[in-house]
Amino acid sequence: MSQAFKINGGNKLNGVIVPQGAKNEALQIICATLLSAEPITINNLPDIRDIRFLISLLEELGVKTEKHAPNSVTFQADNIDLDKLHTEDYQHKARQIRGSLTTLGPLLGRFNHAYIPRPGGDKIGRRRIDTHLLGFEKLGATFEFDKENNLFKIDSSRLKGTYIHMDEASVTGTGNLIMASVLAEGKTTIYNAACEPYLQQLCKMLNSMGANIKGIGSNLLEIEGVDKLHGCTHTCLPDMIEVGSFLGMAALTQSDIVIKNAQPEALGIIPDVFRRLGIQFDINTQGDIHIPEQDIYEITKFIDGSILTIADAPWPGFTPDLLSIILVVATQAKGSVLIHQKMFESRLFFTDKLIDMGAQIILCDPHRAVVIGLAREAQLRGIKMSSPDIRAGIALLMAALSANGQSVISNIEQIDRGYQNIEQRLQAVGADIERISI
Repeated sequence: MSQAFKINGGNKLNGVIVPQGAKNEALQIICATLLSAEPITINNLPDIRDIRFLISLLEELGVKTEKHAPNSVTFQADNIDLDKLHTEDYQHKARQIRGSLTTLGPLLGRFNHAYIPRPGGDKIGRRRIDTHLLGFEKLGATFEFDKENNLFKIDSSRLKGTYIHMDEASVTGTGNLIMASVLAEGKTTIYNAACEPYLQQLCKMLNSMGANIKGIGSNLLEIEGVDKLHGCTHTCLPDMIEVGSFLGMAALTQSDIVIKNAQPEALGIIPDVFRRLGIQFDINTQGDIHIPEQDIYEITKFIDGSILTIADAPWPGFTPDLLSIILVVATQAKGSVLIHQKMFESRLFFTDKLIDMGAQIILCDPHRAVVIGLAREAQLRGIKMSSPDIRAGIALLMAALSANGQSVISNIEQIDRGYQNIEQRLQAVGADIERISI
């Protein structure tokens, strides 16, 4: 028996929402605990399926964990059993979460050996890992791919610092290469590195453990290898995808919402993009975002009068994880916008469900969709639907909250992977949402 969300839409929400810890930061930070034998405490971890699953994967390798609270865990990787990498149980678990990919860098950096099946994750198009493997090769590692069993094996006698010009600014690729390089012999330079706040947090944590990383926040990183890393305490940022999701949800449902401690200095251009949709909000000195009730929000145009285009790009560009949210919010705006999802060719396919709800969307191709805002002249209607991935799932949930009538969203395991106790937090601000068995 599976679970679903039953949502009666049309309620205006009111209250305060606190964003969870950043999922994409936590996935890398947790893997970084493999780099030291000393205790490492991580605070503000999101208590979500993907994080719990990754923690259990590290425990399978011998990492000791102590949970102090739902969002605070101490890790100690002082007795790692590398033979576990080759067991059927470990490989079965590793296949189910893409975050397992980020164990490669720390395992290779500290133990000179890594072994992993091709990981799973969202079905949002091709997600190659060439960038990771090519970088490892430049550091002196060799890898083999077992096509029959879909397994990667990576070995090295001792990684040596080198110059790496990445072929793409991959976030997980950059994280893996950073973690492989901090214990390598000599200096490593990584150019065209991703520089998302999550990676900045990873670098700051590693430096607090004794690493020597310079250029944090830029696309040029210089890493002087050290012999050993020690323990530390680290606190994850608020999840900027949740912040954007709640900001869009407030506008879509004509609600008065405060997003507490959003840390806007780490949001980049996200607030500006929502303002271009005509959404009004204020940010106070404590970092809280207040979105007042707004009847109509109007999409701006480019200075020459042409239709607004919102596209994803590597940081400091707009994150692809929020394009699904932007698309849903635009359905009730006044005006039109072109959504261009450059990085993943399957992320816009959920628009068929929005069209069934009454949205005016033209899917041009797998990467582009034109949204014609209804300016609330025709309300979305509730339907039965299924969540295809984490971000599309939360976008459909937002659409259901604003729709007329009842919606049922199945396959909510996808939403649970990225959003902590989402129905309880929404109920607290007045949403009519219930988790049911189907």
